[in-house]
Amino acid sequence: MPTQAHRTYAYTHDPISFDFTQSVERFYVEELPLFEASGRGEWLLLTLRKKETSTYRLLSILKAATGAEDREIGYAGLKDKSATAVQRITLPRRYEKALANLKTDRIEILKRERNHKALRIGALAGNRFRILLTRLSAADAPRFVEAFERIGQEGFPNRFGYQRFGTDGESWRQGQELARSGKRLRGAKERLLLAAWQSRLFNRWLDERVRISAIIRDCDPSEARKRLQWPAELIEDLRAQRQFFKLFLGESMGEYPRPKSWRTCRDTAACARDFARKKSVPGGLLPGDRVARAQADARHLEAPWDDDEIAGVAGGRRPAWVWPEALEHRYDPARREMEVSFTLPPGAYATSLLEEIARRELRPVIEKR
Repeated sequence: MPTQAHRTYAYTHDPISFDFTQSVERFYVEELPLFEASGRGEWLLLTLRKKETSTYRLLSILKAATGAEDREIGYAGLKDKSATAVQRITLPRRYEKALANLKTDRIEILKRERNHKALRIGALAGNRFRILLTRLSAADAPRFVEAFERIGQEGFPNRFGYQRFGTDGESWRQGQELARSGKRLRGAKERLLLAAWQSRLFNRWLDERVRISAIIRDCDPSEARKRLQWPAELIEDLRAQRQFFKLFLGESMGEYPRPKSWRTCRDTAACARDFARKKSVPGGLLPGDRVARAQADARHLEAPWDDDEIAGVAGGRRPAWVWPEALEHRYDPARREMEVSFTLPPGAYATSLLEEIARRELRPVIEKR
């Protein structure tokens, strides 16, 4: 597969320095529900607040307290361990009395409701984040706000965050080995490792597409032709697209922000107009079973980051671009701290937004209790 010397960022401002220390006091995330509880049915819908506890650890604690089985506990998405997180869980109502056995100060039940169906992965409208950043100088604070608000208007690349790749950032390597082995996957851990490899391939594809888009934006046509080795007609067509992230013939496009299906782009000008209006979004490949590949030029750019040896796990597509909403910020010059709040669609990483502002990869210090 092609190699890449460094990441290209979508924005061109000078890097902005700040510290990002992930902890329960400085990183808060709350699920935004896709639906309200129906008030009837045989499912118990719990809203919980957890601290310093991964979602998988939360599920284990609930199983131990109630006796419920894995298949009986539903959740919409994974939440960071080193954070204060509010999320919803479902389990059969017959386990409600057993919740009295839940004895930990790291998990608090905020609300109990009845519902007619269980939660499924992806059944959330988005996530609301509140993050405290430190050691941001008074001189850099206005630049931070400018970049933050611009990203709110124009969006950012929807990379998987560092959390996807384990504490050492290398879990994708084990996933790659699993894909090459041809063995049948066993257990959640092996599926997570393979998902890390899928995510790695997606990120590499996305980095390459951002690099191409930056060349089209920043270079004159002759220089772009020279660097990309593409015909002049294609360069001109790409330059005519107003948005930063350029679209190609054969792109897989889905409805934004929660694509239910993907269609092939056969008119790049029309697709670009819908993309610029936030009506649709291009999707990058997560290789695996039962996923359609892109076509034409888009397939040519996707193929180096495909892996047809991944089997036994469903493939899919992930939006390449997202727009944050409901942006808020507050700077404390005495403490040199910036608190930011924003909402992202399901599956998008707050840290990927912060990396676009910092214009560097963030490997935050994680405070341990």
